[in-house]
Amino acid sequence: MTCIEIAPDKPSVFRLFSRPLLPATLMLGGGVTLYAVETYITATIAPSIVRDIGGLSLLSWMTTLYVAAAVLGSIFVAMRPRGTGLRSVYVAGALVFGAGSLICAAAPAMAVVLAGRAVQGFGAGVLAGLAYAFIRFAYPEPLWRKASTLYAAIWGVSTLLGPTLGGLFSEGSAWRHAFLLIVPLGVLMAALAPWLLPPADDDRAHGKTPILQIGLLLAAVLLVSLAGTIDETQSKAMLVGASVIAIVTMIVLERRSANRLLPSGAFTLSKPVARVYLTMFLLLLVLTSDIYIPYFLQVLHAVTPLISGYLTALVALGWTFAAFFSGTLSGKRASKAIVIGCVVETVAVASLTIFLARDNQATELSLLGPAVVGMFMMGFGVGLGWAHLVTKVLRLVDSAEQDKASAAISTVQSLGSAFGAAIAGVIANSTGLLDPGGIAGSMSAAHWLYIIMALPGLITIAASMTLKDAA
Repeated sequence: MTCIEIAPDKPSVFRLFSRPLLPATLMLGGGVTLYAVETYITATIAPSIVRDIGGLSLLSWMTTLYVAAAVLGSIFVAMRPRGTGLRSVYVAGALVFGAGSLICAAAPAMAVVLAGRAVQGFGAGVLAGLAYAFIRFAYPEPLWRKASTLYAAIWGVSTLLGPTLGGLFSEGSAWRHAFLLIVPLGVLMAALAPWLLPPADDDRAHGKTPILQIGLLLAAVLLVSLAGTIDETQSKAMLVGASVIAIVTMIVLERRSANRLLPSGAFTLSKPVARVYLTMFLLLLVLTSDIYIPYFLQVLHAVTPLISGYLTALVALGWTFAAFFSGTLSGKRASKAIVIGCVVETVAVASLTIFLARDNQATELSLLGPAVVGMFMMGFGVGLGWAHLVTKVLRLVDSAEQDKASAAISTVQSLGSAFGAAIAGVIANSTGLLDPGGIAGSMSAAHWLYIIMALPGLITIAASMTLKDAA
């Protein structure tokens, strides 16, 4: 394994921008930026696409196909043909991302937009997976946490930058320019990758591609994503159940097969790496309950759509702020930060049952203020320990499985978000959001949503407390 050496003084996130590390930082951070900003731009211009070319019934599939393809893209990083270097994969990922954007820009109908989104998603998944896969080649070990902190900062900034840019392209057919804008960026990054990214040895263990496990994982993502797009509660619950069955079947195969999708021990709770992945998955699952915050702010607290969007962005900004705050921690203090972060997120989510689930048509700050603080602390709790969890993953697996471990980080993120969105939909729709609806229904839905979604947080606390002595 090769990496660039730096002076042994106390590492800082700004060292990522020092002269020897700057090229890799620009490329890896640029890949994450493309993924993050485009995600929020598309969410903003989606209504404009429907108004221009129709396809309202297919609108939810813009996210469903994108998430599923992104999972497949992150898996491809680890399962690429033997001898294919990470730089070559980066070039392919950037070009595929650009090609998907071009398809979306030229789409005459929603069906073509969906095809473009699937292509885009695959490229985005590749770029996101490479951001973690390249860490050990691009940076010395003391900076691994700093790189994860940078990625968190990019997502935080994108929650503000993405909707703002999307708003510039929301009139008429201008949404096409939002996709066209990305095409030359993808081509430029593909052209620069062979020159700016460091060499990365293909030190993976020999083995066949676990096709069946990949198929089951994609099926699970599609099923749970589809569950989040329908309103009928029973069908939604059945789809989530089918997704869980697919995941369980995949886990059984992973534990019995010699050809694994994830690193050894990823599904054995007696192994620290399994508990790290479990903690990451559940942190994202709990956090994704924020998808209903804008609706509850507007219906229960009479907040305008624009303001509710920016208030919800505080969740991501909390993650970013905490990532910088905890970035200097190491050793036992880093392990404590993970535990404290799990506690903070759990308490913050539970607090929304008190302050967000209230009829506050007068927009009284005595209720809205604590709710906003709770939203910020949701993200803060995740950000406090996320970079340290990433570092533990990279340290706990053998070098031959580093690519699998790195790709699995993005996969776990996508799975946690997809399952969180679907489960949140089942809870909200079953507890009053649809029937009786209105203020009374929204109060009931918000109350039960954040009580139930706080429960997995208790598992993260228990799991994180067992990681104190892990690498």
